[in-house]
Amino acid sequence: MSAPVDRLILQSDWEQTLRERHGKAWVAFKSSAPPSEYSEVIGHGTSPEGLLYLTSKDKEFSISDITKRSLVVTYCGESATLTRKFVSPTITFTGLHTHKKQVTCLDTTSGGLGVSCDSEGKLKIWQTSDGEVRRELLGHVGDVYTCRFFPSGIVILSAGADTMIKIWSAESGSCAATITGHKAAVLDSAIVDRGRNIITSSRDGTAKLWDVGQQTCLATFEDIGGDVNCCSLEVPENTIELGTPVSQSDREVATEGKMLLLGCENGSLQGFGLASREQIFSLHLESAINTCTFVSDIYSVCGSQDGHIHIVDLRNTSQPLKSWKESRGPVLSMLSHKGGFFTSTGDGSCFHINERWETTTELTGSDCDPVYKVCDDGSNIYTSCRDGFIRKYSLNYIN
Repeated sequence: MSAPVDRLILQSDWEQTLRERHGKAWVAFKSSAPPSEYSEVIGHGTSPEGLLYLTSKDKEFSISDITKRSLVVTYCGESATLTRKFVSPTITFTGLHTHKKQVTCLDTTSGGLGVSCDSEGKLKIWQTSDGEVRRELLGHVGDVYTCRFFPSGIVILSAGADTMIKIWSAESGSCAATITGHKAAVLDSAIVDRGRNIITSSRDGTAKLWDVGQQTCLATFEDIGGDVNCCSLEVPENTIELGTPVSQSDREVATEGKMLLLGCENGSLQGFGLASREQIFSLHLESAINTCTFVSDIYSVCGSQDGHIHIVDLRNTSQPLKSWKESRGPVLSMLSHKGGFFTSTGDGSCFHINERWETTTELTGSDCDPVYKVCDDGSNIYTSCRDGFIRKYSLNYIN
C-alpha cells in the first residue's frame, strides 16, 4: 500500500491564541521520511478590521493571505516545498449536545436547519444561524448512526442501533413513519430522488430499497460479505453499463440510471445498478471501508479504517486510480465539493482534496478528537466531533 504523504499541521486553536499580542501557535512539517520540522507562528496584534499581524519563527515557514478566519502556511525546506490553507470555524456550537457526548452524525439544509445525533441517542433539530434547538426527536432506543434531511428540507430520516428507520416532520417533530426489516443496526442511508424511496445499509450484511409511503421493502441487496458500513447513490456517465432494470412496481420511483455504491467491513467497495439489482463491480481493498461517495459521474472515492483514501474511476474498476494515506487516523466521512471532496478522520483532521486529488485546505478546531461527519448547506461546511461540538466554517474563506 502507498506511503504516507507530507503534511503541514497548525495548532488547532491558532485563531484564538494568535489574537493575543505575542501569542504563539505551533506549526509542523510532517515529512513522509522523518525527521519532521517544527516552528512557531507569532502574533503581533490585529488591525482595526480584525486582521492578524503574523510572522513565523523560522525562515523555512512563511505566512501569507491572512484573513479573519484563514491563513496560508508555506514550508520551503531542502527536500520539499508544501503549501496549505488553514481555516478556523466562524461559530462553534458548544451547547447543542451534552459536553463530551460525541456528536456522531449531522446534516443541514439551505433553509437554515440542522439535525444531529449524539452518543446518548439524542436526535435534535436546530437553527444553523445560532444553534438554538427547535425540536428533540424522541423514539429511538440506543445510538443513532445516520440522520439526514429529505430534499424538501422539512422531512428527516434517521436510523441506528435499534434497527428502526424513522421518518420525522422537521416542523412538528412528530414521527410520521417507522420502517422495520433489518436484523441488525442500520449504519447509513441515502435518499432516492425526492424521497418516495430510500436506501439503508446495515450490520446485517444487506442494503435495502424501501417504499417510504407504505413502509415496505422493494429490494434487498445481499450476499455482500459482512457489515455494510456506508452507501451512496448517483447517476453515473451513461456509458457505464448498469444492467437491465427488473420489473418495477409503481411504488418504485426514479431508480433507473442510478448506481448504488456500498462500502463494506470486509474491505470491498461494490457498485450495483439500483434498478437492475445487478452487481456492476466489486473492488477489494486492504481495510474496512468506512465511507464512500461520488465526486462526479465518473469518479467515486472511499476511505478506509487504515487511513487510506482511494479514488475509483467507474469506467475501470479493476483497481483504484489512486490510493494514498495522509498519516492520519481512520477515514470517517467524505463530502463531495467542487469536483473534489472534504474528508474527516479519526485524529481530528478535516481537509479538502481538489479535482487534481491534491490536499489544499485544512479545517481546524478539533484537538485530536475524531471528526465523525462533514456536511454543507451551500454556504457553510459543518463538522460533528467526539468533543461534543459542532463547528461551522464559511465557504467564503475556504473556496
